[in-house]
Amino acid sequence: MTYRMDEMTWPEFAARKDKPVIVPIGSTEQHSQHLPMRTDATLAACIAEDLAKAVDGTVMPTISYGYKSKPLSGGGPLFPGTIDMNGATVIAQMHDVLRELIDDGFTKIVVMNAHFENEAFIVEAIDLVTRETGGAATIIETNWWDPLTQDVIDDVFSGDLVFPGWALEHAAVTETALMLHYAPEAVHMDRIVYEGPVTPRPYVRYPVRPGDVPAYGGLADPRGATAEAGKLMAEACVREVASICEREFA
Repeated sequence: MTYRMDEMTWPEFAARKDKPVIVPIGSTEQHSQHLPMRTDATLAACIAEDLAKAVDGTVMPTISYGYKSKPLSGGGPLFPGTIDMNGATVIAQMHDVLRELIDDGFTKIVVMNAHFENEAFIVEAIDLVTRETGGAATIIETNWWDPLTQDVIDDVFSGDLVFPGWALEHAAVTETALMLHYAPEAVHMDRIVYEGPVTPRPYVRYPVRPGDVPAYGGLADPRGATAEAGKLMAEACVREVASICEREFA
């Protein structure tokens, strides 16, 4: 059995209107020297598929481009291959996907986000489509990190590992661990570059200049990431979001 909408025929998809449908969204951006630029999109898609299995849901094709990645969280326009969307583009695309799903009769929708900067624009799209449709669907927006409980974070950052905060976790322990769990063939631990801790500026300044992000693309130390830690986080996230779906879609 497939949970992926793009592998279904349209009658198969239509027959699942009463079940949750999950929209993964990530980005295409640099993830330092050891992770691929598809990292956010891959994590969104894989966690969404695990969630679909847990709630008997359907996974939509992944939206693989996201809002401008900021220097404060590791991206920015300084790295070839980072594809940044304008906020209006992110809102419009998410709005149109959600509206089509609602017009097709789906009333239980989860947006699974894996790119830090996307959230405000996703929520704007959800708000607009909810107003337009009179609240015809219950729409949940979440990501893989917010549902993690403190004990899970403590387990991942045990021993000598120090949790630097979510903004600095770009291409660091958590994303590396999740990719080792889901797509180990795409992770190059032998290419890790880390030149010491980064202190992000407490402000935003444009234009973005060389040096705003370390030239190698990372912010915090990814060493110590393991597939086991990635599995722990993935399972905890899916478990928590499945519980949210059970409660909100009751």
